[in-house]
Amino acid sequence: MADINELAEKKLKSRIRKIKKCNKDEEEKMKFFNQLGTSFEIFFPPTKKNDDVSDSLMIWVTPEGKILDAEYSYEKPEDEEFTSIPLTEKDLKPFLEALADFKLELDDA
Repeated sequence: MADINELAEKKLKSRIRKIKKCNKDEEEKMKFFNQLGTSFEIFFPPTKKNDDVSDSLMIWVTPEGKILDAEYSYEKPEDEEFTSIPLTEKDLKPFLEALADFKLELDDA
């Protein structure tokens, strides 16, 4: 059996081929992205020097970009303690407002 790194490389290459195909064919792109929900995690910077706390915001969305669920995670790795708190719409709104103009692009530096 192939090791996990080989399997990951093979799967990545398959995903890249699929995305390239989608980039060339609008119909293929629509088919693919209509199936694709996603999640992303935002890791917050430490709030003070030598802060050993790790906290983040996780958001799950539909293919149309509608938010299905969101939670705040808080971890103290040193103590091996972790918790997550579901976010209400009210709690999530300030984050969405802050991210309203966010756009992903490569850093040309």
